[in-house]
Amino acid sequence: MTVHDVPGFTPDEVVTAEPTRNARLKWVVVVDDAVPAGEMVNAVACTAAATGAAVDHLLAHGGPDADGAHHPGLPWAGCSVLTATAEQLAAVRVKAVDSIGVLVVDMPRAAQAHRVYDEYLAELAGTPGAELACRAVSIVGPRNRVAAITKRLHLLSG
Repeated sequence: MTVHDVPGFTPDEVVTAEPTRNARLKWVVVVDDAVPAGEMVNAVACTAAATGAAVDHLLAHGGPDADGAHHPGLPWAGCSVLTATAEQLAAVRVKAVDSIGVLVVDMPRAAQAHRVYDEYLAELAGTPGAELACRAVSIVGPRNRVAAITKRLHLLSG
């Protein structure tokens, strides 16, 4: 996707008093269920950070707690974390990339294998998309498209 194609919310769509199902866009992160827990959590956190930076008005306003300490805003439209096999995750990524109006933020295995970001980018540049071995894929797009892409996947459970 180009920057201009990234889905987002307009300020008037941010309605924090309604259920997340009322949001026009749906956000899911799909993780490889065979990845060790620490790497899985890292992949979810990294893709979520990139998604939050890319999608306009995904984060709501923050607020104070009873002691007056401020807490930054969180995603008001919600985010489901789903699991998939490596093969299912690869298929989800392909479907999402091919869908119009859907943002895809992925975390290839190579991103967790390098301690130098430029080394990751060099490996990424030499790896075809079908061979990325993603650990997680964050998807934001029209609710019906995202639901169709991720149908039959299950919520991550402890």
